[in-house]
Amino acid sequence: MFKNKKDQKIIIGSSFKFGDDISTDLIAPGRLFHLRSNLPELAKHVLEDADPGFAKKVKPGDFVVGGSNFGLGSSREHAPLVMKIAGVGAVLAKSFARIFFRNSINVGLPALICDTDKIDSGDILEIDLKKGIINNKTKNLKLKFNPLPEVMVKILNDGGLASHIARNKEFNL
Repeated sequence: MFKNKKDQKIIIGSSFKFGDDISTDLIAPGRLFHLRSNLPELAKHVLEDADPGFAKKVKPGDFVVGGSNFGLGSSREHAPLVMKIAGVGAVLAKSFARIFFRNSINVGLPALICDTDKIDSGDILEIDLKKGIINNKTKNLKLKFNPLPEVMVKILNDGGLASHIARNKEFNL
């Protein structure tokens, strides 16, 4: 969960580690496409093909940690959105499929590019979005990522791109 609710700069939670090439179909199972109009119900199945118990274990603010090419596959924004609905605070990966990265920011889910080799499932992380620091409290280790541009932090603080535009009545980059 966000430590500083006013600025929403710091997120604290446990990590759930996945490997490389986690597809949008693994995140939001295609066989459940009929639930696309009921996203809270679809969120109950988030990542179940990669970890059958994930949706029941994840708590608000927890992190999904992947390897390379996270979010490959279709361009549907359901994948990051159901992760957010399920309570995921951010996704950390070595690299993201480009459309998944954009969709994540657009729905208000931080997607952070970093070296995830030193993060294991169950590690407690504290992430400062503005400074680009991941504090692995379990291992007493600090990792860096490129801080998000201020406009992206604003979009995330506002809950996503649509909310940001509505709140600000304009969109300046």
